[in-house]
Amino acid sequence: PVPFLRSMGIAGMLIPLVSVAVVLTLLPALLSSIGPRVDFPRNRKEGTASRGWSAWARLIMRHRFVAAAVAVVLLVLLIIPVFSLKIGQSGVESQARSGPRFDALQTLREGGIGAGILTPIDVLVPTSEAQAAAEAAADVDGVQMAVVGSTQGDLAVVDVLPTDVTVDSSGTDVVNGVRTAVESAVSGDVGVTGLGATVEDYFNAVYDKFPYVLALISLITFLLLVRTFRSVLLPLKAVLLNLISLAAVFGAVVYFWQMGNGSDAIFSVSETGAITFWLPVLIFAFLFGLSMDYEVFILARMREEYDRTGDTATAVITGIGRTGRLVTSAALILFFAFAALASSPGTDIKVLGTALGVGILIDATIVRALLVPALVGMFGRWNWWLPDWLARILRVEPSPLAPRRPATEDAPAERVSAGAK
Repeated sequence: PVPFLRSMGIAGMLIPLVSVAVVLTLLPALLSSIGPRVDFPRNRKEGTASRGWSAWARLIMRHRFVAAAVAVVLLVLLIIPVFSLKIGQSGVESQARSGPRFDALQTLREGGIGAGILTPIDVLVPTSEAQAAAEAAADVDGVQMAVVGSTQGDLAVVDVLPTDVTVDSSGTDVVNGVRTAVESAVSGDVGVTGLGATVEDYFNAVYDKFPYVLALISLITFLLLVRTFRSVLLPLKAVLLNLISLAAVFGAVVYFWQMGNGSDAIFSVSETGAITFWLPVLIFAFLFGLSMDYEVFILARMREEYDRTGDTATAVITGIGRTGRLVTSAALILFFAFAALASSPGTDIKVLGTALGVGILIDATIVRALLVPALVGMFGRWNWWLPDWLARILRVEPSPLAPRRPATEDAPAERVSAGAK
């Protein structure tokens, strides 16, 4: 229901549709026209997996439980601050520290007037009941004063000044208190506006429905990946790891920006006190799609290798060895692009740029390069299982559970090492 987000969502849907159309039509025509010259100067090495990434994958497979534990600990440490997340607008402490506006705010504070004067609550009531509405609003906790403002005909505006700024989710309690008190004091219609009311309306329009949207996106993603990987466990793990990765990103954003641990030293911006209310939705939309792209790159190559060899260790080592360079290069390109975005003067754009950049790094390193191969190695043959009944529903080839292999996981690793050489 928010036009700003709706327009970005429509644009976001058009981009992959246009990209797919170009890849399926224009790109093949161009490649066939250029011919072998497109391979100049012939420095590609598709037939050989990266030695560095293959060695890393073999190390993960030998110590997969340790690797998984390290990754989980790092992610938990990043996720912990997310429980202190506040959504709203940046607080006054993160604004400019000098200039006429700053001096005026300091003068007001020295005079005993709280910062809530910056975010007044305007209440529209019938003129005949304006005074009663002002008295009711003034009795609400968190309100320093309420007066009758301008009037026009049968309507009047009551100006309510909260004690503190109503810029985040905690400030909506004051807005709700004022609305409830005024509605009880007057018999006519009551309208409430102001920054705090805007944040509350945004919450009602977006975040109250967000859990349903998240569940729907996760379900659709899971079903599409089941068809792609012909597996139940791999898609489930991919969706869960994506959500965990996003939680880690939001935790890092809260720690760095909202709490101010490093934002002042790097960007000369004090703690924001809250994350601007439209940012979490955009961060989720960007990172969920990008993270899933990396997951598909890696797991699709693992699935191909498992279908060829029937061995999980070989699939992991070859999959990481063949896709490690691709994922790393893509992650670095996006990281530097988002780093440039973080250099803009606006605080909100800085938060968006750093969140996306850090999210790409977390996903490409801790999650995809460490936790994903470790979990695939731990689950073994269960990674590739797709029961017959589910395969028939999804109209794909079933993947029965393979019998246990008596050989150790190190033997295939050594064979892959020898093959790479």
